[in-house]
Amino acid sequence: MKQSLNCITKNIIKYLILFLIGGFLYFNIEILWRGFSHWSMFILGAICFCYSGIQNRGTAMNVPLWKQVLKVDIFVIISEFITGCIVNLWLGWNVWDYSNLPFNILGQSCPQFAILFLPLCLVGIVLDDWICYIFFHETKPHYNWI
Repeated sequence: MKQSLNCITKNIIKYLILFLIGGFLYFNIEILWRGFSHWSMFILGAICFCYSGIQNRGTAMNVPLWKQVLKVDIFVIISEFITGCIVNLWLGWNVWDYSNLPFNILGQSCPQFAILFLPLCLVGIVLDDWICYIFFHETKPHYNWI
């Protein structure tokens, strides 16, 4: 029982740390990219970063990394769209607006940013792996590229 409790505590701490790292990194990337950000982007970035690691740990080692990146990118785009519908359309906070970009969906998501998020998804997967390896003594990362 005590060992199980220790495992649960370790996972709570691990995911809290990963949540904070992901949120902090995405919030600051937005500041560098746009010159400003919003607290809702901290939460969205944190959730997406945690998802990148969770899906990576749940994926067989023989699955190519590009497929994992694509899977995370799809999650990010759907999450961005849902978040945009809530914070921009429903609450009216006007955090972002892609209405001027071609092929946008309600101004909340667009293919241009889906492509821009691909390298961020790759970095998210790799960074999560190395953080978990170094600080939480998990398996050393290795990747199948094809």
